[in-house]
Amino acid sequence: MSLYLAGGMRKILDALPIIRAIFQEEAGYYRYISGGLLAILAINLRHFLVRRSRFVTDYSTVARRVNDLSYDEFDVVIVGGGTAGCVLASRLTEDPSLRVLVIEAGGSGKQVLESRLPSAWGPALRTQYGYQLYTTPQVHANGKKKYMPRGKLLGGCSSVNAMMAQYGSPSDFDEWAQVTGDQSWSWSSFNRKFEKFTPDPRLSQTDASQRGTQGPVEVGYFTNMWKGCEFFIKSGINIGIPLSPDFNLAEGSIGINRFLLSFAHSGVVTYVSKRRQRVSTETAYLTDAVLSRNNLKVVVHARATRILFEKVDGRIRAVGVNFTSSQGGQSFQARARKEIILSSGALHSPHLLMISGVGPADHLKGHGIQLVHDLPGVGSHLVDHPVVNIRCKERTGLTSNFLSAVGFLNTIKFVKAMVQYQLFGTGPIASNLGEAAAFFRSDDPIVFPSKDFPEKILDSTSGPESPDLEIIHAPLALEDHTNVFEPSIHAFSMYVALLRPTSVGTVRLKSASPWEDPLIDPNYCQTQHDVDVLVRGLRAALKIAQTEPLSSIVDADSKHPGLDHHLPFLSDEELVQVVRDRVETLYHPSSTCRMAPLKENGVVDSQQRVYGIQNLRICDASTFSTPVSGHPAGACIAAAEKLSDIIKLQLAS
Repeated sequence: MSLYLAGGMRKILDALPIIRAIFQEEAGYYRYISGGLLAILAINLRHFLVRRSRFVTDYSTVARRVNDLSYDEFDVVIVGGGTAGCVLASRLTEDPSLRVLVIEAGGSGKQVLESRLPSAWGPALRTQYGYQLYTTPQVHANGKKKYMPRGKLLGGCSSVNAMMAQYGSPSDFDEWAQVTGDQSWSWSSFNRKFEKFTPDPRLSQTDASQRGTQGPVEVGYFTNMWKGCEFFIKSGINIGIPLSPDFNLAEGSIGINRFLLSFAHSGVVTYVSKRRQRVSTETAYLTDAVLSRNNLKVVVHARATRILFEKVDGRIRAVGVNFTSSQGGQSFQARARKEIILSSGALHSPHLLMISGVGPADHLKGHGIQLVHDLPGVGSHLVDHPVVNIRCKERTGLTSNFLSAVGFLNTIKFVKAMVQYQLFGTGPIASNLGEAAAFFRSDDPIVFPSKDFPEKILDSTSGPESPDLEIIHAPLALEDHTNVFEPSIHAFSMYVALLRPTSVGTVRLKSASPWEDPLIDPNYCQTQHDVDVLVRGLRAALKIAQTEPLSSIVDADSKHPGLDHHLPFLSDEELVQVVRDRVETLYHPSSTCRMAPLKENGVVDSQQRVYGIQNLRICDASTFSTPVSGHPAGACIAAAEKLSDIIKLQLAS
């Protein structure tokens, strides 16, 4: 197996004469692809690779060596130029009096093909643009270590995710308001931050009153859908899941629809621009105009190794950050006069806090770290969306398995798709490969009638209109996250995700070194509740596959051991074993530095200030009070918009 798309696009640049010869020799339909079109393809692809850098790689221009006696100072230092960090950098520097420094471990994603092309996000995970992280052996998931990549480039995970612009259920944010005691986090108030996004105006079924028109984040431009996606939606409706015209409304997010532009339905839109390229927070917020601001510096390829603290009048204050480009390399220090904001994500923000001396006292002392502040909640409430993948063979032969570019025919299809994308912005390359989704509840009496599902399951949702299950339908089948399953077989996937798990894990230190990855234990399937809900989700997905019209294209007679046509015949006890064996991440870890009262193991208050430390805030998914019942990128962006407004208001007063 090969990483789908991996290397394929770059090989085109190096092998144009060979590809041209293939098309010239191929009879019939493909002969119309001329050398001229391929030249256009090459020029457009190279456009991604040749851009002038506006980023700082000479650290001495923005910071001082650690052993120097003087230090360069900024008003705000942002540690992590990820999903939230880019938003903060852009919004805070709208005030020309604020000097802002961003420290990012990766580089820019604007020149990365795997990031810019919507269908190429999977291969990006296994490259230098992703942290290659694994969980600890999962005790309740057959002892397996699970892959848990994170984005390592500007834009963070927004530069490598599946671009699903679904924000969660409104009651999720009402729950945040209840936990924090701050009504500004309730949906009626917080939803205004989502209005900073700007949808495709052709999304005819969206409620314009709940949409913005001037925001930098384009959403909704997406033009590809394979036949099986439409069948998935119709079959889902036929088993009792309602069609939802828009998942991002005050009425709730339950329903089924597509992740793309349609004049008939809009459903869940995507972070895809009118140019049919990924919209990350880097591309949306760190534009050339923003990067040209004299009061913004963005340091790339620099790892923050420690937060610096001082005691002032008996109070602990965050005053600076040490960073370097490599282990053992020259260390630099940047000072912050007013704010340090951690925006390194749900795994790395608690990691940096702990190696800097902030976290559970006994744990830090066990690693020989001098305690700065005992804060037990740091890294102590890891929640992730677990997902189980099932694969079905189909009869149309129209899936996107050719993206593997394995074999002559698949290579021909791949190049044709690339040409179509470059010339027209359409076709499979414009797909996010998650073209439809169903959000529903495990206690839905229509989907799960009591005669077949008599057991009562604990309601872990935030409200009656909030789902606890999602099924994502993909036009190809993957294995091990990024590999096309059997490129010679046309198959599709359905990903069954648990949106409101009750299992809670931890992020802990393996050592005191900033270069050693933390111990990540999401504790998948710890509670019977999570297992039972995932089994119900599998039953629903299998029922959809057995219901017309999707069943008409499912080749259920295939006996290939990697396919799942046998699953409907398994008992619940046997499906439990399938869940425990296959469960993995949907890439949504959160809540490791919770926004909650200190007595409830909170780490930050409702203004995202770290308890007990002045001038230190956190803004990323680690601060989620509870997990959202959807895709967290939107909530991260909105939270960063909110915090930017808070900081600018406070610093101006």
